[in-house]
Amino acid sequence: MMRRTFLFLAAVGGFSGVALGAFGAHGLKHLLSDYQLDIYKTAVNYQMWHSLALALAALLPERAALRWAGRLFALGILLFSGSLYLLAIFDIKWLGMVTPLGGLAFLAAWGLLAYVALRE
Repeated sequence: MMRRTFLFLAAVGGFSGVALGAFGAHGLKHLLSDYQLDIYKTAVNYQMWHSLALALAALLPERAALRWAGRLFALGILLFSGSLYLLAIFDIKWLGMVTPLGGLAFLAAWGLLAYVALRE
């Protein structure tokens, strides 16, 4: 069940990452400052890479550590990229405090992926 959920979330993350990237490139480039666009592009970049990592976690043989890695990749996308999208578009400064929590989730997920690799 987790595999299907992770693969679904990875597909949604990839789809929405492409859509948000196109929206940022075409719809927001005249509305946001260069600084805000850089923040937005960072959000898209991290969303895309970590959606691929989530797909990898879904396709590897089921392990408890991989289930946690998948959860953390999904949480990281939500917290890291989500906070950056909102920061870039709405200029809500306090959201910058949420972004590192997403970064920590990404780091933990990658660490778990490394752990699984060494245990195999």
